[in-house]
Amino acid sequence: MRATRLIAPFATLALGAAAANAGGYTPPVVDTGVVAPITEVAPVGNWQGGYAGLTLGYAFGGDDDVGVSGVTPDSLEMSGANGGVRLGYRWQKDRWVFGPELGYEGGNIKDSFSTDGYDAESKVKNVLALRMKTGYEVAPNTLVYGIAGVARGKIDYSVTGNGADINDTYTKTGYIVGLGAERMINDKWSVTGEYEYANFGKEKLSDGTNTTNATPKFHNIKLGVNFKF
Repeated sequence: MRATRLIAPFATLALGAAAANAGGYTPPVVDTGVVAPITEVAPVGNWQGGYAGLTLGYAFGGDDDVGVSGVTPDSLEMSGANGGVRLGYRWQKDRWVFGPELGYEGGNIKDSFSTDGYDAESKVKNVLALRMKTGYEVAPNTLVYGIAGVARGKIDYSVTGNGADINDTYTKTGYIVGLGAERMINDKWSVTGEYEYANFGKEKLSDGTNTTNATPKFHNIKLGVNFKF
């Protein structure tokens, strides 16, 4: 009888434990105080879409050796201010940005000389260019890019003296290469800075008796502003 009274409490505890375990064991939650790090992704600017812009530049370093029927009296080193308008469209893939741009520039890119009885002058009247620009966003709202394109230049050229009378206005297709950077001011406006090299190859000109090869080429530094549609 006494043994029965001793066993009963243990049996009750065992049955209670069994009932608790019937629903499965739930371990206690321990707060370690450790927070998983949050990785921030740098923002990417929105460059995609159409745009129009204006440029103001200065050309320098032109080099055109004037030779008249085997005689080379001097060189034309064209330089001068120029301005232009442009219209383009860009696509964007992550931080890569690329697209075509149509530009028209005009100004006062020219040089002249009078020496050894010759007077010579060359002037680039205007340039129509189709450029491809490919860039990468190196910082928030800052793009650097390369430039490659084809250009059509209209050029006044003359060499007179010592029996020569070569005067011509001609158009010539050449190429343009360069580098640039663009910085967004806000969602619509941005500013640009560019370096370009333009080369229009060689054009043989003649007055019927005397001949010369015109080789216009120059470097150009341009600042500009774009408006995004």
